[in-house]
Amino acid sequence: MMNLRSRLGESELRQALGRVRGGLWGIVALSAMVNILMLTGSIYLMLVYDRVLPGQHQATLISLFLMVIVAFAFYGAFDVMRSRMLADVAASLDNSLVGRVQQIEGRVALERPDAKELVSPTRDLDQLRSFIASAGPPALIDLPWMIFFLLVLTLVHYWLGVVTLVGMIVLAGLTVAAERINARHLAAVNVAGARRRSLGDRRWRHAELIAGLGMRQRMVAQWHIAHTTMLREQAALTDATSTLTGVSKVLRMLLQSAVLTVGAVLVIDGKATAGVIFASAILAGRALAPVDAAIANWRGFVGARQSWSRLSNLLRQLPAPTQARTTLPPPAQTLSVEHLTLTPPAATRTTVSDASFRLQAGQAVGILGPSGSGKSSLVRGVIGAWKPARGCVRLDGATIDQWDADQLGAHIGYLPQSVELFAGTIAQNIARFEPDAPGDLVFAAARAAGVHDLILQLPDGYDLEVGEDGGQLSAGQRQRIALARALYRDPFLVVLDEPNSNLDHEGEAALIRAVQHVRERGGIVLMVAHRPAILAAVDLALFIRGGAVQAFGPRDEVLAKVIRPRGAPDTANVAVLPQRGGSA
Repeated sequence: MMNLRSRLGESELRQALGRVRGGLWGIVALSAMVNILMLTGSIYLMLVYDRVLPGQHQATLISLFLMVIVAFAFYGAFDVMRSRMLADVAASLDNSLVGRVQQIEGRVALERPDAKELVSPTRDLDQLRSFIASAGPPALIDLPWMIFFLLVLTLVHYWLGVVTLVGMIVLAGLTVAAERINARHLAAVNVAGARRRSLGDRRWRHAELIAGLGMRQRMVAQWHIAHTTMLREQAALTDATSTLTGVSKVLRMLLQSAVLTVGAVLVIDGKATAGVIFASAILAGRALAPVDAAIANWRGFVGARQSWSRLSNLLRQLPAPTQARTTLPPPAQTLSVEHLTLTPPAATRTTVSDASFRLQAGQAVGILGPSGSGKSSLVRGVIGAWKPARGCVRLDGATIDQWDADQLGAHIGYLPQSVELFAGTIAQNIARFEPDAPGDLVFAAARAAGVHDLILQLPDGYDLEVGEDGGQLSAGQRQRIALARALYRDPFLVVLDEPNSNLDHEGEAALIRAVQHVRERGGIVLMVAHRPAILAAVDLALFIRGGAVQAFGPRDEVLAKVIRPRGAPDTANVAVLPQRGGSA
């Protein structure tokens, strides 16, 4: 089964390459022409020494020179065409895979958030595209042509072929060494670079907290350690590559001298002409030039190969749907959570265990419990952001994985605990960046959230650029605009995780009205609550502790079990729900 899955991941990449098969064969054909035309200089030199100079044939020299001009013109044209075709192949491969890669990027962000810096399908695709469009592929394609030049030299004289073959064997050993050394150092560079990027991102995202707590120097020190490690590994990689490249060049020049020496011996023995000596030296240099080029580009080749391997694994682990999903009717009746067990992505501990409850259209449930009890985990599982370890979530009887993710999202309104807005206008954020979103629907969502008048009082109103993470707005403004986004297009299921954490009394009143409006139009609301006042908007309550649902039913009945007077015995054996502003 594992081999089959591996082949499936590999096949997607090979299919993408198969779509540009014609271009690849064209590149191979152009490479053949380029390498054959490489004989021009050697043949010209040999004819000049052996035909033109002895007979003083000036007309022949001019004719040969004109032919050389034409040959080199074709050589240059073919080389340029090959480079452009490589760029076209790289772009076509990118176009074939970019959709799948972006799909995988989103799933990895949900399922492997801890691997943000180490796993990046987009970065791997960029690496592949950049390598294909670089000088690396021509260097690799030209390697087999070493045999062609070796055969030509052998035809001139077998000793020239033997000397060149020995040089090829030595340089082949250098290539193998380059493979092993570069692979090891490049992996270390990637790990160190990922660590440095992660620390740099932390300093940007949490700059205010770092400054307020006096942690700047400590964060800089951490980044500096990662930076130093990366520089050390990069230096080791560069040193190894430079050393191998230098040795390769020295050996190639030494080999050319050896070929000249052998050629001179052959001339002295009367077995070759002077032209053969110089032509053979040039041919020997040309025969080994692809090895120099390959070693110089080996770092890019190793990086591209590692990217290919990572992409293959991700394509295997996250296969594309085999067929288009049937579009289900919009949910309008029930939400059922059945024996739901959840484990956070990239973790082993269970945060929700065997949770079950059922809601009808028009109902709203307040989810209560101590900090760390699994409230936020539960709502993440309900909306499908976390995959169930066991159990399922159903809307109108259909499990949520029967919907395409984007189709399901249209029926869900979600306000997370940490409010997240995106760089863009307020209107774009409310409309979830829907292209050409109807203005009346944006205004309706804002009015439903009770934030329409507040937006109009802001500079530029709905056209105000909020900045990344909504940095131009206060925490309360961000939360109310995010509530409007959750209510956009009247979704059936509205999930609110501590929606009043940054709200004043006016904001809480607007939130209560919004929840009541969702119920009146036949929607369902799940609301994680820490403040009892907000529970006025719900008719049901669910108490969760240690990841297990301990009470579910009418609001007042559940509250009677979980709230006790201060100082009274904790007969229900549950945590006290604070009367105002505390943490349950």
